[in-house]
Amino acid sequence: MVSEMTGIIEGAIFAIVALVLISFAILTVVSRDIVRAALALVLSMFTVAIVYIMLNAQFLGIVQILVYVGAIGVLILFAVMLTKKNMGSENND
Repeated sequence: MVSEMTGIIEGAIFAIVALVLISFAILTVVSRDIVRAALALVLSMFTVAIVYIMLNAQFLGIVQILVYVGAIGVLILFAVMLTKKNMGSENND
């Protein structure tokens, strides 16, 4: 009886995490602001790491956080911030 409840709770938590992952992935694709899209991408990669940890692949989850969320996420955000053009005026004085 207790193992059934544990399985139901784990399934519900997995479904919630999967919905959050799908929502961040959709936000990444449909967002018009590139900074918000990059942040949504980082959050979706972090949610993928949570899914890996829930599936008992702890090493893969930690690598996902360190490599993708940490390194690639920061790289994307710096690239976006350094290449963003000034939209306010066309004359650069």
